[in-house]
Amino acid sequence: MRYDENSSEGRQEREGDSILNSSPAFVRRRRAAGSIARNWGLYLLLLPAVTLLICFTYKPMYGVIIAFKDYSPAFGISGSPWAGFKYFEKYFASYQFEITMKNTLFISLYSFATFPIPIAFALLVNQMRVERFRRFFQTVTYMPHFISTVVLVGLMLILLSPGNGLVGHVYRLFGAEAPNLMGSSALFSSVYVWSDVWQQTGWNSIIFLAALSAIDPSLYEAAKVDGANRWQNVWNIDVPMLMPTAVTLLILRIGGLLGVGFEKVYLMQNNLNISGSEVISTYVYKIGLLSAQYSFSAAINLFNTVINFVLLLLVNHIARRYSDNSLW
Repeated sequence: MRYDENSSEGRQEREGDSILNSSPAFVRRRRAAGSIARNWGLYLLLLPAVTLLICFTYKPMYGVIIAFKDYSPAFGISGSPWAGFKYFEKYFASYQFEITMKNTLFISLYSFATFPIPIAFALLVNQMRVERFRRFFQTVTYMPHFISTVVLVGLMLILLSPGNGLVGHVYRLFGAEAPNLMGSSALFSSVYVWSDVWQQTGWNSIIFLAALSAIDPSLYEAAKVDGANRWQNVWNIDVPMLMPTAVTLLILRIGGLLGVGFEKVYLMQNNLNISGSEVISTYVYKIGLLSAQYSFSAAINLFNTVINFVLLLLVNHIARRYSDNSLW
């Protein structure tokens, strides 16, 4: 039987194909395919980075399941028996749960209190009119960032020593006994945070300086015509222009709320300040690598990661709802 394209069946088939080809999903796929075909060279350059991301980021995520198993290197990940939420319950019931959570949250929130400092620093540098002094000031404040964590902690141990350090000599000049700042659990968070402020403020201000340099000069000219002074320029032009960048960085920082840096905390720890310096990251290291309790350490680290991910989603949702700035 010959198929007639002008028959009712042929017309219905053509109409169905037309509807299918005009659907939003089909149009998006066609546009994506066309974009890839036109820019195949750029996608080829992107391929090595995507390959590395898959191999070293997504593929190792398979190992997360050892948090739900009684992992043994002899049996491997797949051969080890399932343990369910045994190690999560063990961590929640341990005395270290309260200590590590309290210290991690306190140091993280303490660090958040210093978030406006790079913004204020960038606004200050942006107001400098002598270009030579401005460049010198920026170079000096950027330099601490390039000091390694090991060297920085070594300098802190020397300078803050109550016996032979700078702090000890200053206190003795006034006839007072110097406190042991590196051995105090109560002062550990202050020493950690403010040494980090000294090291990173100049470097963290770079992105805000870049945002300030992108401001249209005509805004300042219009403000000058209206009689605005320098403070009014900062408050009404600079600060609003910095807000999108600041909100984005704040969201990312909240996403790492429980991710207090391991290296610096671990190097600063000692037997005197351990009650105020034991955080989740250092506890995971000691349990996992030093005590070889792999499933227990994986469960703690997974709990930490899930909390950070939930906070990131929550803060991004709040930022998107109450402002025009969000990650997605």
